[in-house]
Amino acid sequence: MENTEIIIGNQAWQKAASTFIRMHVFVFEVQISLQDEFDENDTDQAIYAVAYCGNLPVSTARLLKINKENVRITRVATLKEYRGKSLSSEILKQLEDYSKKAGYKKVDIHSEVAALAFYLKCGYQVSSNIYYEDEVPCQSVEKYL
Repeated sequence: MENTEIIIGNQAWQKAASTFIRMHVFVFEVQISLQDEFDENDTDQAIYAVAYCGNLPVSTARLLKINKENVRITRVATLKEYRGKSLSSEILKQLEDYSKKAGYKKVDIHSEVAALAFYLKCGYQVSSNIYYEDEVPCQSVEKYL
């Protein structure tokens, strides 16, 4: 998408931009509670990727270190009016590159079953049976870097 920039970091302003998107998508639109959406992983150690259209944050994902070799991408979200513009897939690619450069070998994602086709299209493979998180059917997917 033209005039879009993706920034990866853990600065306070970057976390605030990610929070803005997550509030709109997960809390207001999907109606997940604040307590469930903003969890113990929203720390200074989390890395946030945010796509900006001008000064407006429009798409985001959070990267968590699992161990020395593995990371997890969570909280992938795009504002409704910016969906279908490949922003989330570009954020995934950039987080994968960031992780690979940092020495990680594998990325995993806990995907809602409804979003599974998106992650498969991005090169991820199913790595679990269906399970439930907050009463939502999910499956884990993974990609080796």
